[in-house]
Amino acid sequence: MKFLRNLLAAIIGCLIAFGVIFGMFMIFAALLGSSEDGKTVKNNSILEIQIQNPVADYIGNNEADPFASLFEKSQGLNEILHAIQVAKSDDKIKGISINNNFLIAGYAQTQAIRKALLDFKTDGKFIYAYADIYTQKDYYLSSVADSLFINKVGVLDFKGLSSEVLFFKDLQEKSGIKMEVIRHGKYKSAVEPYLSNEMSEANRTQIKELLNSLWGSMVGEISESRGLSVEEMNVIADTLGGRTPELASKSKLVDAVLFFDEYETKLKTASDSKLEDDLNYVSLEDYILTANKKKLLKGDDKIAIIYAQGEIFYGEGSPSIIGQGIINEALKKAREDKDVKAIVLRVDSPGGSALTSDIIWREVELTKAIKPVVVSMGNVAASGGYYIAAGADKIYAEPTTITGSIGVFGTVPNATELAENIGINAEQVGTNKNSVDYSLFEPMTDGFREVVQEGVENTYKTFLSRVAEGRNITVAQADSIAQGRVWSGVDAKRLGLVDELGGLDDAIKGAAELVELDTYGIKNFPKYKTGLERFMEDYGGASTKIKQDFIKEEIGVEAYSILKEVKAVMNQEGVQTRMPFTLSIK
Repeated sequence: MKFLRNLLAAIIGCLIAFGVIFGMFMIFAALLGSSEDGKTVKNNSILEIQIQNPVADYIGNNEADPFASLFEKSQGLNEILHAIQVAKSDDKIKGISINNNFLIAGYAQTQAIRKALLDFKTDGKFIYAYADIYTQKDYYLSSVADSLFINKVGVLDFKGLSSEVLFFKDLQEKSGIKMEVIRHGKYKSAVEPYLSNEMSEANRTQIKELLNSLWGSMVGEISESRGLSVEEMNVIADTLGGRTPELASKSKLVDAVLFFDEYETKLKTASDSKLEDDLNYVSLEDYILTANKKKLLKGDDKIAIIYAQGEIFYGEGSPSIIGQGIINEALKKAREDKDVKAIVLRVDSPGGSALTSDIIWREVELTKAIKPVVVSMGNVAASGGYYIAAGADKIYAEPTTITGSIGVFGTVPNATELAENIGINAEQVGTNKNSVDYSLFEPMTDGFREVVQEGVENTYKTFLSRVAEGRNITVAQADSIAQGRVWSGVDAKRLGLVDELGGLDDAIKGAAELVELDTYGIKNFPKYKTGLERFMEDYGGASTKIKQDFIKEEIGVEAYSILKEVKAVMNQEGVQTRMPFTLSIK
């Protein structure tokens, strides 16, 4: 009896302790939520755009969820664009200050924000920009400003785009672990780093042309805003004509070289504030809370926006992974919703599982038979990302979108040499001729390679047929622009892989036109797990994150990125429709 009393007391004590902790946490969350609700925008305010966290197309927060704001470290592009649109007609906002961003966003996302800022200026409001350090992407965004300033000892990076691809052939030979690769596509170079120590001419050609196209789009917009020709901009890049504040001013990349207090004086003048008064700044993060309460598009009829972002894996999916679970559920809900008249599928993905891509493609087909489906491409909609988009009624891409990569490959790790070096011998026993199809510790047999190659070829033919059917072209025509080749949005439009150049707003308008809607509201999908659910899951994931942070700190960011890339390849299962390389544009 004594044991049972002690056990019961321990259980009750644990429950009470957990209840107290949970109650305190709920009170904290409620206080946090109430403080956010209480934020107000003063008259004569300046919206300060400082985007310090990574930008994702869609966060999927539920505004009524008090836990949501505690766990998100990303900023939603949809919320950023909406806030700028609301600020345009907000009489309390006199102008915008873009200040020291260090923008962590893709070029298509940056281009979308830039377009929103250009539209903001059409009502006569000012935009000023200031930075101690302008990265190339920050400068691209900030060049939209009426006046551009830099710190007197600041730095401006403007030299053109570049990319680096890592090769692992020697690493495989030295470690004894290699990747067995099977591919289709002349340009399908996702596996090239495991086959060679240097870049093929085909791969070099496509990367060069892609970078030139992206750079051309960026420089064209900057030159228009700064009143400089494209030729002048390229001379500045080639001569590093903006490497010091003085040279940046002389080259007309900036309007003046100032200390920050001098910049604030200019802001006071532009906003008609008294010089002796403090400026009324409102941060973008705070203003988003206000803007989210205001709907710019209203109506009983709805356009559904379904966000598909991240690599494609078989399974449920998450905010950063495209799985057939959440995407197909969102498509089904949207097409069965009587208020939803058309659907926009926003795709930001380098691809992944061919099986999952085809499962989602089929769901798009089922949906398209009932309601129009329009695709809006984000930073990347390549390989599997293009696969799920190909069947849409209409496709929009930004000029800086990276798309195409219609090709297929498979990778299988093999540790035969490592096993021999350390004295491991694996013996297999099977019931049938093909029951032992592959062993990590034995060389790949010709028979197994033929089976995998057959799967790759069949998947490629299926991929081509999906593209041909969706784009209303022949399979031969699809093959001529496929072969794993990667294209910019501009080139994709020229080749007929996309219909229009434009952002998400353009795609929404296009979807409304297809169903002849003049007034309509927006419904966002999918709905992700609540903050509380993520909080409970974090108990198990916390140790993993601590380990990752520790490894990153010990070996450095660059070495950690290589480790992640190798691990990602090792985790790939089945035939892949994936972008041909990890493209880091600098």
